[in-house]
Amino acid sequence: MPDLSTFTIVSTVAAVLGISLGVMLPAVAMGWAISRAMEALSRQPEAERSIMRTLFIGLAMIESLAIYVLVIVLIVLFRNPLLEYLLP
Repeated sequence: MPDLSTFTIVSTVAAVLGISLGVMLPAVAMGWAISRAMEALSRQPEAERSIMRTLFIGLAMIESLAIYVLVIVLIVLFRNPLLEYLLP
């Protein structure tokens, strides 16, 4: 039977890595999207409404990815379903 403390440590490390990547990568994607939107606005200021609407929809989708990662990490940390199988 595997050691429960080892499993807990490994799942905690995986959760920390998951949340760090799950926050860092969407933040980089948001910065890149905003940068591209500002470039598009500087080229075509008359298309501001269309560009901003598309930007906000894209940012909301990117942010939802970070929220999904947070939910999964919280499940792993506080209600890990695999712990039920390891307990006697």
